[in-house]
Amino acid sequence: MWQSLSWRLRGYLITGVGVLLLSPDALFVKDTQVDVATFMFWRALLLGLVLSLVAWLRYGRALPEAIRACGPAAWWCPLAFASSAWGFVAATRLTAAGNVLVIQNLAPLVAGLIGMLIYGQRLRRQTWVVIVICVVGASLMAAGEMGEGSPLGLIVALAVPAAIAVNTSVASAQRGTGRRGVDTTVILPLGCLVMLVPAVLMGGATLPPWSELGRLMLLALVFLPGAYLLIQTGPRYLPGAEVSLVMLLETLVGTLLVWWWVGEIPPPLAFVGGGVILAALLGSGGLDLYRQRRKAKAGAPDPRAVLDPSIDEAQHTQTDR
Repeated sequence: MWQSLSWRLRGYLITGVGVLLLSPDALFVKDTQVDVATFMFWRALLLGLVLSLVAWLRYGRALPEAIRACGPAAWWCPLAFASSAWGFVAATRLTAAGNVLVIQNLAPLVAGLIGMLIYGQRLRRQTWVVIVICVVGASLMAAGEMGEGSPLGLIVALAVPAAIAVNTSVASAQRGTGRRGVDTTVILPLGCLVMLVPAVLMGGATLPPWSELGRLMLLALVFLPGAYLLIQTGPRYLPGAEVSLVMLLETLVGTLLVWWWVGEIPPPLAFVGGGVILAALLGSGGLDLYRQRRKAKAGAPDPRAVLDPSIDEAQHTQTDR
């Protein structure tokens, strides 16, 4: 089943599952009563330990070589990873949450421009259309929370989509063996280290109440590791703009989770915007599946087999059996 899927659909599924695991993040932020520095300290520390363990178990003594294989991404992705986390937290303290969400939703557009102008990546017209539709839908979801805030908060908020776009674009531009890109999940622990330093300097290295620590451990040891490993794997299959596009699902799922757990009823526009995002992503995925099956019926060669001959050999083996 998995082998029969196109690379694009694999990337969408991998990133989508990661976004689903990341969606409770907003719920934990609202439900945890510790200061920002303490929250970020334990988040970065625990997440970094888990990601480091996973990287070591996967690569062992070859881990330094795997990090070097990431090339420029070994520098840019950790910085962008940490900047997006801190930028979001700082911006929400300086301006209305709706302002931050609307600006954050520009990430797919920024990633598309970075990929096109710097790395020469070409996106399909369909992808640009879906990006615009999803940005509009996500903006509708956040419109109910729009409010006044300091200009500094808006400026800081601009760093969030830029950081997300840099991370996904740089990661997707690193070529590996075969068709898949380089595995940049190995540099996520470095991002946690960058995230940890400001928290320590701000006095966040304190022990929170055990009830709060339990929530932080559940978030940083269970949900976030799987989420970031899968999302960071997405650029191995997709351009950075499309990874950022799938991440807009977090706005939809996170809003529903907060509604279910905290009892904050979203405004009607949130449901409209969420429906727009879901319809656009499902419609695009369905159209890709239809095209793939139509080409297969017409006898067109599998594009995956052209780029990876092992797929063609596996298909012939199954046919012979």
